[in-house]
Formats: sequence, structure tokens, C-alpha cells
Amino acid sequence: MKDMLQFITHTNDRYDEVTGTQAVLEGGCRWVQLRMKGASDEEFLRVGREVGGLCRACGATFLLDDRVHLVSELGADGVHVGKNDLPVCEVRRMLGPDRIVGATANTFEDIARAAAAGADYIGLGPFRFTETKRNLSPILGVEGYRAIFERCRAAGITLPVVAIGGITAADVAAILATGASGIALSGALLGAADPAAETRKIIDIIANSKS
Repeated sequence: MKDMLQFITHTNDRYDEVTGTQAVLEGGCRWVQLRMKGASDEEFLRVGREVGGLCRACGATFLLDDRVHLVSELGADGVHVGKNDLPVCEVRRMLGPDRIVGATANTFEDIARAAAAGADYIGLGPFRFTETKRNLSPILGVEGYRAIFERCRAAGITLPVVAIGGITAADVAAILATGASGIALSGALLGAADPAAETRKIIDIIANSKS
């Protein structure tokens, strides 16, 4: 994955999925996951058409959270599935080899299973407590990431792994130093005074950490 900042949509008192996506795209983010837990397919499609259009206009990767059956209809680049959603191997069978399949992980064993099943990348977390996701798995922190990436290297697993869960700009450099390929953010961007500026700031941190 060449773009190592993923924005996961949510809403707050200033932004909805569409306006929030617009703001982070203006800041240079080029990887968006549309997450609308609890929304009907009809509502998801309505919003997804707008978000997908914004992504295509910017050349950004557009993923859906969970809704594998809507990927083709929305022309999405792929999907991200959680541990309690469809198995990665089944998603790969449904979408074929060309679409992106991301998988959620909380442990090394989760990563190994997803890699073997054909995932393209892993969302590993949570880094810390976050209010944007329910039913959190155990919090990992920097040491948890470091231990998992050591096991990945020992096992020869080279799948890109994106850190997720309550991450702020101040955490990014330390997380990337553990071996993470990138960062997924939601509240840290839309909760900022200027989401576009915050997006640019974090992209710069990632670039400097990888240089």
C-alpha cells in the first residue's frame, strides 16, 4: 500500500461522512474507508456514492467497511472486514484477485491467519481506547505492536500492517518505529480544529518517519 494514512469515516457535530472525507482529501489523504455501522444498505449506498465520487476525483483508494455485497455497486476498490465478519478467504473468493481485502487483527495469530487467507493488509489495534469503535479488543500500546512485529519478522510475514485505535499525531512516529506500515485515523482528524491541516501534518510525520 503506497498511501500509508487511512481515514476511517465517522460523524461528529461538525462533519458527516461526506464533509469529513472532503476535508481529509483536501489535506492530502488518499485512502478512505467508509464505515457506517448500523446504517441500512440504502443509506450506505446513498452516502457511498458521494464519498466514492470524492475519492475518484482525487485518485484516492476507496474501501468499504464490511459491506462486501456493495463493493461492485459502489465501484469501490475493496473492503475491510472485521474478525466477526465474513472470513477473508470467502471475501477473496467473492471479490476476486484484483480488489483490496483488508482484515482486522489484535494478535500475531490473527495476522498469520489473515495473511494465509489472502488479505492485502492488516488493521492492527487498538493502540489505545477509542470511542469511535464498540467492543474493543485488548489495548496493545507501543510495546504490544513491537512484540507482534517481532513475531511477524521471525515468521517471514511481510503483509502491510496499519495501526489503528485512538491514535493521535503525537503517537505516529513511535508507532511507525515499531514496524507498522501506516496509520488509520478517524477522530484525530475530524476532531482537529482544521482537519485538512491536521491531515497534512500527519502525512508529513509519516513521510519523515519513513525517510
